[in-house]
Amino acid sequence: MAETSYQTAVARIFALGHELTHTPSRKFDLAHMRVLLAALDHPERRFPAVLIAGTNGKGSTAATLASILRASGVRSGLYSSPHLVRINERIQINGQQISDDDFALIHDLVDRTAERLVEEGELPWHPSFFEMLTAIAFEHFAQNKVEMAVLEVGMGGRLDATNVVEPRVSLITDISLDHQKFLGDTVAEIAREKAGIIRAGGVVVTLPQQPQTNDVIGNTILELNARAVSAVPYVPPISPVSANYFGNRAFNAENADSGEKKAGLMSRYPLQVIGKQILVETALVGRHQLRNVALAIATAEELSKQGLPITPDTIERGIRETRWPGRFQVVAATGSSPEIVFDVAHNPAGAWALRSTLSACYEDRSLTMVFGAMRDKAVQEMAEILFPLAERVIVTRADNPRSATAEEIREAAARTAADIEEAEDVTAAVVRAKALAAARGIVVITGSIYIVGEAMRVLGVQV
Repeated sequence: MAETSYQTAVARIFALGHELTHTPSRKFDLAHMRVLLAALDHPERRFPAVLIAGTNGKGSTAATLASILRASGVRSGLYSSPHLVRINERIQINGQQISDDDFALIHDLVDRTAERLVEEGELPWHPSFFEMLTAIAFEHFAQNKVEMAVLEVGMGGRLDATNVVEPRVSLITDISLDHQKFLGDTVAEIAREKAGIIRAGGVVVTLPQQPQTNDVIGNTILELNARAVSAVPYVPPISPVSANYFGNRAFNAENADSGEKKAGLMSRYPLQVIGKQILVETALVGRHQLRNVALAIATAEELSKQGLPITPDTIERGIRETRWPGRFQVVAATGSSPEIVFDVAHNPAGAWALRSTLSACYEDRSLTMVFGAMRDKAVQEMAEILFPLAERVIVTRADNPRSATAEEIREAAARTAADIEEAEDVTAAVVRAKALAAARGIVVITGSIYIVGEAMRVLGVQV
C-alpha cells in the first residue's frame, strides 16, 4: 500500500481532534460506540481482555502485563494512549506496533462504516478521535486472533470507549485529581468514574489508596459482588533511597539506538510469586513504579488461575524485558552531550513521583529542566513541585493547541523563585538545555507527553 494511504488515514483521524477537544456528551457515549462495533461484527467480543483504569501508572502497568503475557507465550495485544512519537505506538501485538499498511486498511474499514452509519441515521455524528482509534485497535486484535488484550482506558472508565469489553480482569491503578472538567472535582467523584470498569461478579485487582478512593472502590466491589484481588503481597517493603535499591548505573547496549548507549537504572528485589522466589528487575524505577509492577504481577497470577500458561519464570522474564519509553528513560552522556532523562509527569501526582526519583538518583548532580504542559493541567502546582530541583528551568510549548505558552508557565511558576528561561519551541529548549548542562550536568525533559515526544524526535531517540 502506498505511503500516502497511511498518511491520509493519519491525517483524517487527527482531523477529528485529540481526546479532549470534544464535548463530554460526544466523547462519553458507549451507545454510539456499540453501534459502530456492531456494524463491524463486534470485534471486541472476539478476544479476551484485561481493562486498566486509573490516573497514573496505567501505561506502565499495561506494558508490564503485556510483556509478561508475551514472555509466557501468550499472543498479546496492547492498547495504550497517548503516543510519544507515532500513532502506531498505541496499538501493538507481541510488542510490534501496528504496521502502516494495516493501520491504513483498518482505518478505511472503520471510517467507511462510520460514514455509512451517519448517513443511515444510526449514528448522530462521526465517531471521535479516540473512538475511532479504539475501534481500529479492536479490529486489529480480532483479525490477528490475540489470546489476551491489555487495554488502557483513555480517560475515566465508566463511559470510556474501551469499556464496551467484558474484561477477564479489571485493574485500577493509583487515582488522583486530573481531568476534573470531565470526571469531577473530587478524588471520590473521579474514583467513581474509574470504578465503572468493575463488572458484576467480576475480578478487580487494585492496591490501597486514599481513604475516599478506597471507600468508592470497596463499595462498588460489594455492590457488584465482585472479587477483589490485592496486589499488596507484591509491593516490596523497601525504601526507594535504600542502599543498592537502584542497583548499579550501567550502560545497556542491547537498547542502543544508532550506536548511542542508554544509561540504565534498574530496580532489583526478590519476591515470592506463585510459590517461587523470583528476582524482579525492572527499568521502571521509583516507588510509584513498584506499585505498578505489583499490580501487573497480581493480575498475571490471576490470569494463570484462569488457565493462561503464566509461571514465576515468565513473570520474572516479562518484567525484565518490559520497555515503556518516556517513563524515567535515561539516555547516557556521549561526548559533550549531557545525560538526559525523559519523564512524562503531566499532573501533580506524576510530578511528585518524578521529584522523588530524581532526588534518589541525582541528589549530587546539577539539573537543567525542560518543561511544558497543557493549559488545562495544574501547571502552577507541578511547577512548585519540580522547579526547585533545577538550577535552570527552560519553559516551552508543544505543537498542540492545548499547550500552555512559555509565558503562561512562567507566570504560573512565579512563586517558585526558579531561574526560568523561555524557549519558543521544544527544539530551541532542548538545544539551550544541552548547552547549559554541558557534559557533567543532567537534562530533565518533562511535563506533557507531547513535550517529551517532540524532544525525542529532536534528539533522534527511538520509541
